[in-house]
Amino acid sequence: MQKTVKIDGKPVKMRASALVPRLYRFKFSRDMVADMNQLRKAYLKATNLPENATEEERQDAQLSALDLTIFENVSYIMIKHAGEKIPNTPEAWLDSIHGIFSIYEIMPTILELWEGNKKTTSIPKKK
Repeated sequence: MQKTVKIDGKPVKMRASALVPRLYRFKFSRDMVADMNQLRKAYLKATNLPENATEEERQDAQLSALDLTIFENVSYIMIKHAGEKIPNTPEAWLDSIHGIFSIYEIMPTILELWEGNKKTTSIPKKK
C-alpha cells in the first residue's frame, strides 16, 4: 500500500508492505510491531484529550522522546521503502528537512498504511 504526504512542502511517497518490519528490524534492531503499538497508543492518547483535561492529564498525554524517535524511524523506513531518494540515515534525512515535520500531520497516513498492511487477503477454510 502506498500514499503520498507533504513534507517540507513537497510530495513524498510512503509505502508499507510485509518487508517494512524486516527493514525496520535490520536498520534499528527493534521490533516494529511493538513500536507501532506503543506509538499508536501514545498518539491516540495525545489526540483524544478532552477539552476540559487537567494540566496533569495534558502532561501525561505528551508524546515522549522515544515515541517521537519511533515516529521518525517508521517514517524514514516507509519513505525509503517507497523508493524516494533520501539520505542513508534518519539523522541526515531529518537534517535535510527545512520545514516542519509534524507527527500530527503524518501519523494518520502511517497508521492507515500500517493497518492496511496488516489486513490479510487469505480466506479461512470452513471447519
